[in-house]
Amino acid sequence: MLNFFNQIDFLQILSAFMVLFAIIDITGSIPIVINIKNKGKEVHPLRVSLISFFVLIIFLIAGEGILKLFNVDISSFAVAGALIIFVLATEMIFDVEIFKTQGPTESATIVPLVFPLIAGTGTITTLLSLRAEYHMINIIIALALNMVYVWIVLKYVSFVERIFGKSGVYILRKFFGIILLAIAVKLFSNNLLILIQSIK
Repeated sequence: MLNFFNQIDFLQILSAFMVLFAIIDITGSIPIVINIKNKGKEVHPLRVSLISFFVLIIFLIAGEGILKLFNVDISSFAVAGALIIFVLATEMIFDVEIFKTQGPTESATIVPLVFPLIAGTGTITTLLSLRAEYHMINIIIALALNMVYVWIVLKYVSFVERIFGKSGVYILRKFFGIILLAIAVKLFSNNLLILIQSIK
């Protein structure tokens, strides 16, 4: 156990934090969170952060093994996540409702907040890649720090909405909708190509 903590490296933590910060991009998801709240869905910042953290820790430790149990590879998982992101982007850009609100109000905690926005395929794939470069303890600390930031953003998302105003949030929603759409297309095309190549 002592040797485990001796592997703590602040440079590795900072590097892993920045990589995960960029891929999670909770700040860019603010318009989505506001849109969910406007639909009458409840957003529980602490619950979202904790569930995301534990899901990602599980995948960090046993991600590839878990997917293999269901005979699913990373590429197939990424394509599925890309489709969900595509639907979210479509809602934001064209002002249509695809994710219906008939479910329980707390349902937004899992979909789409935990998956695919925070603990999505990009984050999971990134974590599996970081394992090859950094010690496990440094990745876990970096992930925990990111989840603290996620909690702060979700906790004070209404404050952000007041700063930008309704028109500002509307513009942000359209802009990030296009960004999400581009991410979905890239994620889908890259991993679909891998799937096609694996069939040959």
